[in-house]
Amino acid sequence: MMKAVAASVMANNHIERPTLRRERFDGRAEPWRACRRAGAPATVRTRRGFAVILLAVACFSCARKDKKIVAVVPKGNAQMYWQSLHAGANKAGREDGAEIVWSGPPSETDYNGQLQIVDAMINRRVDAIVLAPIDRKVLVNVVERAAREKIPVVITDSGIDTTQYAARVATDNFHAGEIAAERVGQILNSKGTVAMVMVQPGGASTMAREEGFEKKLASAYPGVRIVARQYGWADFTKSLNAAENILTAHPDLDAIFASNESSTVGAAQAIKARGSKVKLVGFDFSPMLLEDLKSGVIDSLVVQDPFRMGYESVKAALAAIQGKPVRKEQDMPPRLIDRNSLSQPDVQAQLNPDVKKYLD
Repeated sequence: MMKAVAASVMANNHIERPTLRRERFDGRAEPWRACRRAGAPATVRTRRGFAVILLAVACFSCARKDKKIVAVVPKGNAQMYWQSLHAGANKAGREDGAEIVWSGPPSETDYNGQLQIVDAMINRRVDAIVLAPIDRKVLVNVVERAAREKIPVVITDSGIDTTQYAARVATDNFHAGEIAAERVGQILNSKGTVAMVMVQPGGASTMAREEGFEKKLASAYPGVRIVARQYGWADFTKSLNAAENILTAHPDLDAIFASNESSTVGAAQAIKARGSKVKLVGFDFSPMLLEDLKSGVIDSLVVQDPFRMGYESVKAALAAIQGKPVRKEQDMPPRLIDRNSLSQPDVQAQLNPDVKKYLD
């Protein structure tokens, strides 16, 4: 097509020989110099129309090369939490004209799958990686490989046992566990029994919540005893089974703390199935969990802001690509919500980001 257009232009004998103008464009380098670096011919020996065609094609190539690609690798895809984080990442990408490549393993226990995804993104030579590591130790080597190959990595959601990353953007999870312990201590009037539906070993974020919960209870509410701990393995059904086992073994239990979305869903289902009066303090949110909060099945939820987390993580990655200073540790505050605070405008704004707008 270009040859046909060029031939037509050359056939038009009254077109004068051009003089390329070396004007500044938006304060940046002269376009003809930029295009020359991208592979445009050093000398254009033809008429104006042909020169314009070649210049446009070369500049289009320049523009494509300037578009940054940020890979976002979550722990999983199924939970509302990850969908919100995905939407926030897409919002940041759209604002800065970057391409967001979202790819996560099928389950939040599949760290081998996550390793393979990150390796593939490094091999693809993406410009930056945002990673929510499933395991704080297993993912160290691949993060350090990216650093060696000059690909900035932003750690999101959960920590990792290396410092070779550009930034970490995550909830202050230890403090989130402390908030949950405060709530349990208050609703039990500083005395009673509580069980924990935990997530899985190796996950830095949930381990920090669980540690914060236990330490706060021990120091501030010694009259509240932890009588059981079981893992739900980041799975709704396994979390339900764990909660049912706990309720069977401890029929007089006063409260449960569940440390992520899947464990909270499982515990809530077990409590509803039994008609139990056990107080449930959960973590994260979804439409189902908010309905259980309204109905009283759940006493309260400690919530994060995954939409903002995804947004800030991609912003940090793009800044790192450009060599701009990035604050290395970025802790985001958790908050406790209950039925009374659910209708507050700021709570509603956090719980209901426009996910659909940024995932379509």
